[in-house]
Amino acid sequence: MTRPVPKPVRAAVIGAGAIGTTVIGALRAGRLPGVEPVGFVNDRRTGDLGLPQISLAEAMERADVIVECAGQTVIAQSGPTILDHGVDLLVTSVGALCDPEVAAALDAAGPGRYLITSGAVGGLDILTAAAAQAPFDRVSVTTVKLPETLVQPWMDEAAADRLRRTAEPVEIFRGNAAEATRLFPRSLNVAATVGWGVGDIGLVEVRLLGDPEAALTRHVIEAEGPCGSYRFEIANLPSAQNPRTSGVVPHAVLRSLGVLVGQPRGVI
Repeated sequence: MTRPVPKPVRAAVIGAGAIGTTVIGALRAGRLPGVEPVGFVNDRRTGDLGLPQISLAEAMERADVIVECAGQTVIAQSGPTILDHGVDLLVTSVGALCDPEVAAALDAAGPGRYLITSGAVGGLDILTAAAAQAPFDRVSVTTVKLPETLVQPWMDEAAADRLRRTAEPVEIFRGNAAEATRLFPRSLNVAATVGWGVGDIGLVEVRLLGDPEAALTRHVIEAEGPCGSYRFEIANLPSAQNPRTSGVVPHAVLRSLGVLVGQPRGVI
């Protein structure tokens, strides 16, 4: 007896930056069988990416799932509307969920579902399982990136210039995950993702270092609790298009999308 061929899942992408263009290219090339790309949304006109550039309203009408690759503002402003339209939402900018109002609005919206991708971080499977058994006592994330990628619009020129010119590692931030993702929205989604994985964003303490010798972006995740002690060190090559993010992120997005649409491969 042959299985019926499932109906293709229609997908749209928001964002045509370093992450979004890679996701768009993979979908256009058919790397996810059973997923039919219907277009992409971007805040400005872009070049030919092989898919139609459409409005968010059109994306909600055409797609079964929307993949967000555009930043925290999109989640805050458009996430609930997407879910209320009955469309699923795959979240890449997990830092948006550190805002209690945004998280509450997404939780209250539907019937669409929102899920988050692992992005640049590993070890979430065991952390999530351990947290389900018993809450952690301590969780920390230490991130090391090139200093110039950490310059922010809110910094004064003197502080920004010190970052650009530093010849040795410098601590730029130490605090909780919510504040980290607010101040560094494109650089510390890992901290928010870990917080979401352990079920308590407020528990995660973050340390951010700028290192002019950081050829790779490093994340050290440590967690202790009744279930055990965990430590993961991850070193990702920065994206060639945008060194603020890791090159592996769009591929993590594609893996998450495959699981979401019922086309998982390998370990889930």
